Amino acid sequence: MNILLARRGWTRLAFALFILAFAVGAFIWFMTGMPGKSFSSALPPLSPDEARISADLKQNVNHLAVTIGERNIDKYEGLGVSSRFIEEFFNSLGYSVQSQEYQVGNRKVRNLIAELPGGSKANEIVVVGAHYDSVDSDNTPGADDNASGVAGLLELAQLLKEARPARTIRFVAFVNEEPPWFQTRNMGSLVYARAARERHDNIVAALSLETIGMYSDVPGSQQYPEPMGLLYPDKGNFIGFVGNLSSRSLVRKAIGSFRKNTSFPSEGSAAPAWLPGVGWSDHWSFWQVGYPAIMITDTAPFRNPNYHRRTDTPDTLDYDRMARVVDGLAAIVTDLGK
Repeated sequence: MNILLARRGWTRLAFALFILAFAVGAFIWFMTGMPGKSFSSALPPLSPDEARISADLKQNVNHLAVTIGERNIDKYEGLGVSSRFIEEFFNSLGYSVQSQEYQVGNRKVRNLIAELPGGSKANEIVVVGAHYDSVDSDNTPGADDNASGVAGLLELAQLLKEARPARTIRFVAFVNEEPPWFQTRNMGSLVYARAARERHDNIVAALSLETIGMYSDVPGSQQYPEPMGLLYPDKGNFIGFVGNLSSRSLVRKAIGSFRKNTSFPSEGSAAPAWLPGVGWSDHWSFWQVGYPAIMITDTAPFRNPNYHRRTDTPDTLDYDRMARVVDGLAAIVTDLGK
């Protein structure tokens, strides 16, 4: 009898362990299961269009990080010059630019919005955004964080200016992403997202371009918050698509489009928002008011040794790989705009 009871006990334990392992495996698949496969072959030569994009990106990153330099409320003149540069760039492409101004202490700051009107689904809105401020720390020029994202945003506005999307596309340059404003009421993207929700804007997708210029083929160049390193490659040669669990569908749509249209390595994750790094940019603001949003990133401090340092300079970035990413992002925005 004792042997029979022991066997039953072990059987129940084994079954419970099986159920637990199945549940863990299912959750991991839910977070990491993405359509298509990451590109893993040698990168093809740049096309003429990609070569032009690479040159544009390099020029605009240099202008923001070198000609203008540090740009934040402490370096208020640089913040103002960079906002005017972005506004003039949008205007030069034929966009009408809206300035969303608000007060922080005794300073006025603003988000900048350029809109590509939609057609049959004009009331549905796709937001593509990047923050143009740099961290207030050690005279950091902020080439990767986030001149790279802003350069990508401007290039997308140029690539898509003649498009005729069904949905409305908004290109938004956000102020005040960096500390001490990060995840506070004065964060530019949160000001924007809350105002959009109050207007009842039907934002169906928001993409945050956050540090997209750093790449490395060296083993061990890519780090992760634990335990994600068990699930992803250790070479920092890919672009990442990151969302919370509620934005999983958008992560899958975006990376699926990227992999279908672009010969470049990519990884995706829809993870709990509390996991370090998952909410570390402007997409977080959209989550706060119930909009689906994701971050497109080179993973910033998990890859870039220059993150938030004075060594975050334009010469450390890979503009050819950035160009491939931006070209792929144009395909994503086109697909989301249908």
